[in-house]
Amino acid sequence: MKNNIHFFKQGEFINNQDILDKIGIRGRGAMELASLDLPILPGFIIDADVASHLDKESLKKYLEPQFKKIKEIKGKDFGNQDDPLLVKIVVSPNLAVVSYPTLHNYGLTRDTLNGFNKFVGEHFGYHEVQFLIKGNLEIELKIAELEGRKKDFDTIRKALGKLRRELSSSKSTTQEIINIDEYLALLPEGFFDDAYTQLELALKRISHMLNLDELDDDDTAILIQPMVYGNFGKDSSSGNYYTRNVVTGEQVLQGDFYQNEFDSIGASGKNITQIEPVYLKRLQTIAKTIEDHFKEIRYLRFTIENKNLWLIEQRAVVNKSTQADIKLLLELLNRKVIDNKYMIKAIKTEQLHEILHPVVNLQSTKKLHCLEGGISGAPGAAIGKIYFSTEDLIDAHKLALQYGEDTRFILCLSASFAEDVKAIEVAHGILSSEGGYAAHASVVARQYGKVSLVKNEMKIRGKKAIIGKTIIKEGDYITLNVPHYGDPQIFLGEAKLIEPDFHSSGLLEFINVIKTQITDFHVRANSDNPKDAELAKLFGADGIGLCRTEHMFFDEKRINVFREMIISDSGAERLKALSKLKPMQRSDFYKLFKIMIGKPVTIRLLDAPLHEFLPHNDSEMSDFVKFINPTKGKVRIPEKEIRARCETLDEFNPMLGHRGCRIAISYPEIYEMQVTALFEAVYSLQKEGINVQPEIMVPLIMNEQELKIIMYGKNIEGQSIRGLLDIEESVRLQMEAKKVDYKIGTMIELPCAALSAGEIARYAEFFSFGTNDLTQTTIGLSRDDFNNFMPDYTQFDILENNPFQMLNRNVKELISIAHQRGRMTRPNLKLGLCGEHGAIPENIRFCMETGLNYVSCSAFSIPIANLAIAQLNIEREEARA
Repeated sequence: MKNNIHFFKQGEFINNQDILDKIGIRGRGAMELASLDLPILPGFIIDADVASHLDKESLKKYLEPQFKKIKEIKGKDFGNQDDPLLVKIVVSPNLAVVSYPTLHNYGLTRDTLNGFNKFVGEHFGYHEVQFLIKGNLEIELKIAELEGRKKDFDTIRKALGKLRRELSSSKSTTQEIINIDEYLALLPEGFFDDAYTQLELALKRISHMLNLDELDDDDTAILIQPMVYGNFGKDSSSGNYYTRNVVTGEQVLQGDFYQNEFDSIGASGKNITQIEPVYLKRLQTIAKTIEDHFKEIRYLRFTIENKNLWLIEQRAVVNKSTQADIKLLLELLNRKVIDNKYMIKAIKTEQLHEILHPVVNLQSTKKLHCLEGGISGAPGAAIGKIYFSTEDLIDAHKLALQYGEDTRFILCLSASFAEDVKAIEVAHGILSSEGGYAAHASVVARQYGKVSLVKNEMKIRGKKAIIGKTIIKEGDYITLNVPHYGDPQIFLGEAKLIEPDFHSSGLLEFINVIKTQITDFHVRANSDNPKDAELAKLFGADGIGLCRTEHMFFDEKRINVFREMIISDSGAERLKALSKLKPMQRSDFYKLFKIMIGKPVTIRLLDAPLHEFLPHNDSEMSDFVKFINPTKGKVRIPEKEIRARCETLDEFNPMLGHRGCRIAISYPEIYEMQVTALFEAVYSLQKEGINVQPEIMVPLIMNEQELKIIMYGKNIEGQSIRGLLDIEESVRLQMEAKKVDYKIGTMIELPCAALSAGEIARYAEFFSFGTNDLTQTTIGLSRDDFNNFMPDYTQFDILENNPFQMLNRNVKELISIAHQRGRMTRPNLKLGLCGEHGAIPENIRFCMETGLNYVSCSAFSIPIANLAIAQLNIEREEARA
């Protein structure tokens, strides 16, 4: 048996793998800390070969040599009456799922108790006796259960219940604690008489329990280690701390210490940084050693007994911020403790949501009424006064700016439409009741970095929202809390937020690390304004994959001009309105191209149904009528006529109606204006020496004939459509410029387009898969209505996942077919996916494996997508190694 006992201390440890396999999790942990030369308490381990077979052994002769070694370090004797050494027993299984009782204070006997009490006080000393008895009664209870002795089991359980109540009572007197004879009667005879006898009896009973326990497959060890006490006098203390600040990641110890206290229970602590400098320096050294070894923030407990500092415990930390993780890893990277790949693998993609968006300080919500649940549209947290229409929110925002008042607002609608984008941009968050993750409100919120919550049970009645029995009125403050994990919440009132700071959080440095592992598959941005484009570039976007030009027209200075163009009843009137819009478009494109210098920028020509731009309420209609007829008494178009023209544009199914490239066939002058403005911007920048890579995307193509006509034009029966190639050439010649390398492609968002990819690729130089619409048209589900019955489909396993988050297998098949057929026609065909599917790691894996070149997503999703790509690249590289 001598060869089955393994001693350890600071700097002395076992590294033989055969032995390590036999000393359990706790034993290996002790050896690991010993190998780091940390101030751990010395001890020894009885390995698994013999731990469950100690019944017939005489143990004292094996224990004495070990305690002699411990005395040389601790200066205390086991069994000494004046200053006894006490030990704990730790059962060390091979599996973390198995747990055993806490077993402390061995060595407390009739002979040693008074000596111990001299240092810690009689009351504390007898409490420790109770803890000793409690642990051993739990062992006896387990043995009685395993042996099927029900009567003994019930007796022990009843005694344990009484003992636990006494231990938890803060009012128990010393005399009550001393009354332990009834408990000792349930333990082996002689248990309280002698230190070595007590320890041997306990070890044998533990061994017997292990022998009986089916969970122990002769792979559980027993660890014995001294106890130390922070209440051993004025030169003693206990404490706990994190190796750094768990919120900010600042390299400052965070925790408390308790002077002359055993632990923190009922004690008043001081900040760990106020401990004596000699100890603080040692604790900082320990923290650095621990972080370098485990490569993460850890929680530590320590005890100082008679000026000797001992590390008692270290463990992983669950409640820490992503910022703290990133800060630590960046520091380790700078010191070359880790490399780029290690850091990239250490951060989970979902963690980045926390560092990209505000989070609610939950301490500030304790007095606020909370409404739980909903569908997360866009993660984060937002506070503001609630308004129930775009017009009311915009008006309130103007007044707040004018009078210097609070400009935080929450937009609350049943569902949002294109004309609501301007309010979403101004608001801090949007609360809606229709749709879900892929609803218009959610998609736009993610694009603009706003918070979105869908509350399907919410009813909007005029200027109030009703959720269950709660009524929220216009102007009320609410707080939206939409975590990436966990249920969303609405707090009635103002909470406090913790705002992200991209520059101080370490995020931007981490993005640079991520980019070292980005090779031939990239992330672009869905962006249609300079602010978004700047942010996307900061977050590591390799260009713009989707510029929704329709969003550019919703600016209040442009919308009525665009409406005027839509209702024009002649080509001449339409061209007049478009001439006003062209300088605006040219300026938009110029800014986007300049921001994304040297990177591809995909401009999607007008896609939305024309009716989306028209007035949707009396207030908007009134403003539009005044715009058309600005001079009082002079009516250019009567209001009745304006309303009639608007009504003619109504459609029964607009998302499959007059939209996308179909507008270009009916009104070719719209695309001509956009493409002219685009190339005027391109060639202006060329003259400035700026490298521009424009890509023109034609939306909603269903066959190659549509794309061919739009690219090359056509004349028939007195009507003509001017081709995009001709428009570019005209602008180039007019500006005396050298032709830039530009591409024309299409968005694949209809099943027939995917199946016709081979033919379409004869004209298209790139495909961008618009998976929001491709999902809708493939499986026949509306993204705005699906969530009304999605719970039923989930309950009956009809669909595996939300198809507007996780790509549906049939949609994947169409993408694969389009990839294969398109590349057969045009081998260098560029392929991308633009839609919020592109920010989901599982979808990114599919895109990479299928052979696409990029995904495009909202600015705040770019770091997440890039991290997923980097991790997949590392995974591939390691698989090949």
